[in-house]
Amino acid sequence: MIVICKQHVEVPVPTPKSDEVLLKLEATSINPVDWKIQKGLLRAIFLPRKFPHIPCVDVAGDVVEVGPQVKDFKVGDKVIAKLGLVYGSGLAEFAVASESLTAVRPPEVSAAEAAGLPVAGLTARDALTQIAGVKLDGSGQQKNILVTAASGGVGHYAVQLAKLGNTHVTATCGARNIEFVKGLGADEVLDYKTPEGAVLKSPSGKKYDAVIHCTTGIPWSTFSPNLTENGKVIDLTPGPSSFWSFAVKKLTFSKKQLVPFILTVKREGLEYMVQLVKEGKIKTVIDSRFPLSRAEDAWAKSIDGHATGKISGDIISGCLLFQSFCVSMYGTRYI
Repeated sequence: MIVICKQHVEVPVPTPKSDEVLLKLEATSINPVDWKIQKGLLRAIFLPRKFPHIPCVDVAGDVVEVGPQVKDFKVGDKVIAKLGLVYGSGLAEFAVASESLTAVRPPEVSAAEAAGLPVAGLTARDALTQIAGVKLDGSGQQKNILVTAASGGVGHYAVQLAKLGNTHVTATCGARNIEFVKGLGADEVLDYKTPEGAVLKSPSGKKYDAVIHCTTGIPWSTFSPNLTENGKVIDLTPGPSSFWSFAVKKLTFSKKQLVPFILTVKREGLEYMVQLVKEGKIKTVIDSRFPLSRAEDAWAKSIDGHATGKISGDIISGCLLFQSFCVSMYGTRYI
């Protein structure tokens, strides 16, 4: 049995460790991994160390205190940061971040734009560059890329980043977002509810060198006929079946691969993504914005799964104590 309770509480302002910075937050974005942790769906991988747990890891804000070993940041710097999944703490007025997972945010990039980048933006970038082999400077060999759920948080970055490379992009989304996804640069867009969209067949008949798979529920048998001889499906929401399929295809020497993706965030990646936004090469599309006082509404919208782009929380201060939105989870699995 798992009982979940969401509530606003007041807790002490955290103290940064020697290699951490204390941030007064301006904006936080919600990722599906945040509420999956809350629901216990990822308990085999991520388990909060203590409860109540303050969720969310993608943040932007001002440095208000630095640990004694911090070299690259000072009080007053505006930054973007990726907090640790185990501790979270993004849905709050203050949070501590590791110096190694913090990057300077230039004035040309708003807090809300920056807060969408760490998990969603870097997932899209690393899937494309590290696994699909796309060179974002356009110098690589031309590739045909499919992006599923292309109007969502990761998907809308994946389309834009892929088009920086030498790629032909086919994308799937719901009918209401077709023009939006075309506006991101997709060459072909499929309504996933149509017969053509359900089988993922490119309207131009192209086979895919790689699929940036941002959703769930599509079997390998649907992907396989649409892949090139060495095509890869990069599963961004891998479960046990994904790792099993990956192992089987390795053992059977299959040229077509299903690759489970796990993100590793580094400061270099944060700096790179912020620079792309600053230069206007990509954009963070914000579906909706909520003040901290309405965090539960933002949470519900993320769970609903139909946001276009990112969901952002604007941290509005006004309390003498540290106000936060906590998720408490109690049950036999966690004791």
